[in-house]
Amino acid sequence: MTELNELLLLSEFQYDLPDDRVARFPLAQRDASKLLVYQGGQISHQQFSNLPDLLPENSFLVFNNTKVIPARLHFTKPTGAVIELFLLNPFPAEQPISLAMEATGSAIWQGMIGNRKRWRPSETMKTILSTPLGDVTLTVAWHDYDQSVVRLRWQPASFTFAQIVQYAGEIPLPPYLKRDATDADRDTYQTIYSKQEGAVAAPTAGLHFTPAIFDAISKRAIGYDYLTLHVGAGTFQPIKTDDVRQHHMHTEQVVYAQQTIRHLLEHEDAIIAVGTTSMRALESLYWMGTKLIRNEADPFRLDQQYAYQIPVAQQPSVVDSLHAVLTYLIGTNKESIVAQTGIYITPGYKVKLCRGIVTNFHQPGSTLILLIATLIGDDWKRVYNEALENEYRFLSYGDSSLLLP
Repeated sequence: MTELNELLLLSEFQYDLPDDRVARFPLAQRDASKLLVYQGGQISHQQFSNLPDLLPENSFLVFNNTKVIPARLHFTKPTGAVIELFLLNPFPAEQPISLAMEATGSAIWQGMIGNRKRWRPSETMKTILSTPLGDVTLTVAWHDYDQSVVRLRWQPASFTFAQIVQYAGEIPLPPYLKRDATDADRDTYQTIYSKQEGAVAAPTAGLHFTPAIFDAISKRAIGYDYLTLHVGAGTFQPIKTDDVRQHHMHTEQVVYAQQTIRHLLEHEDAIIAVGTTSMRALESLYWMGTKLIRNEADPFRLDQQYAYQIPVAQQPSVVDSLHAVLTYLIGTNKESIVAQTGIYITPGYKVKLCRGIVTNFHQPGSTLILLIATLIGDDWKRVYNEALENEYRFLSYGDSSLLLP
């Protein structure tokens, strides 16, 4: 069994990040960023445009094709008070986000409410949206005040919710960028392969990829495929407990396609995650297969402790676990499955699927630093020191790394 008796102190996962090292805006050219390469303990400095030549032969990349929605909506009351609605997830959270985005006429979402004290429980707010197809009247009222759940309605009802947020909302930039979103962010804070709407934060490791990078990857016969993990605001939630394992991990919706699982089985010893969200999704998939093999209830819902509760001797091989999920999909005649994961990857966890990761440089004391430390051990400190000493740009719009333990 994975023993996690010793404390994991938050202080061990801190580092000093000067404010001027935070990249508040993207580079003009996505693949012009720096790339720190960590391979077998050795560190070198490259350009991201060289990534295809730096990947091990037969690598298989896994991308997260979620798409950020303009999740910040503002309503102005007759008094002049402005209420901000930051959409988080459809309600109930188990509802497939892809279906929620296709809703017409009305939608129920959970969110964070700015200036909520000025919004009475019985009060409905309204705004008029100007669209190329004419004006749209959008109203919002409380659905469940205590749980911060709201109901939005719009006329004409023929518009989809995806269209409504495009007209009404702003892109929700990470709070550490300390600036308002611009029109340019609608494009730059989105990967070029984003497809499935529903995230409130970008899988930022993918922001560096360009058509030229994909062409070069294909010329090297390096395979790749996509899954979907809808990144939630919880990804920015700081750890506030001295023992990081006491942190309450957020849950995110993930979608796995049958075709992707087949590809993973063909390359199970060469998988490289593009981003921490892809790694979360891939590692979660293993444990969902484990739950299927063990005939456990709710196999496609994973809590943050599950991965630490199964004795090593009872953990199936990666191939057996992936086969279990594939067999389930075939047996139920499903091309894909919508799942919920709260997996919490911390040092002491044994990585199952990922042989490496392409990732940006993350906030001190974050759950993402814990994930990196799980993959490469204490060398994460050396990697980050090298990046700081070599003028790398940090966080969402910053530079990149290729980590191959």
